[in-house]
Amino acid sequence: MALTVGFDLDMTLIDSRPGIHACYTALSDRTGTHIDADLAITRLGPPLEEELVNWFPTEQVAAMAELYRAMYPAHAITGTLALPGAHEAIAAVGQAGGRSIVVTAKYEPNAKLHLEHLGIQPDAVIGDLWAEQKATALREHGASVYVGDHRGDIRAARAADALSVTVATGPFGADQLGELGADVVLADLTEFPDWLAGYREAPRA
Repeated sequence: MALTVGFDLDMTLIDSRPGIHACYTALSDRTGTHIDADLAITRLGPPLEEELVNWFPTEQVAAMAELYRAMYPAHAITGTLALPGAHEAIAAVGQAGGRSIVVTAKYEPNAKLHLEHLGIQPDAVIGDLWAEQKATALREHGASVYVGDHRGDIRAARAADALSVTVATGPFGADQLGELGADVVLADLTEFPDWLAGYREAPRA
């Protein structure tokens, strides 16, 4: 079976904190509601609504999420950076004859804008999925490996019967990722090509 590797987006492939900080700040200015953007960007990973509920009444969260997503392209794309090794990780999968997919909780059109802006070119992008929900896309694409930075990504890999590969570039350190059940813990994606080469050479049970 052809190799397919799934990747999370925020804090796995990209450092979206500067852009998201700018978007939360703009949303705060637009609505007159205090949002601690410094705090919010330490909690990236879960769906947007789970953060907005900390700042807006429950009945306003859906409307604020829609407004945030509409404002996002103007405020968050150009300030976001590719994390070290991101381009090389995607390239390594292709060089191995495999397919790379991005499966993220981020609103899919905005996820695609980030990847296009940074010149990161996976074979498919699937958005609006979190934790175990990601397993649907991973299974549909036949992913045997899922790379992420969050406990939700470990849960996604488990639900998809995929190998959980993690990078310590998000909110969890290497020791924490191991304790959460990751199969593989890397410092960052610069270590991924060598890991992938070893993974492909290892005998399968």
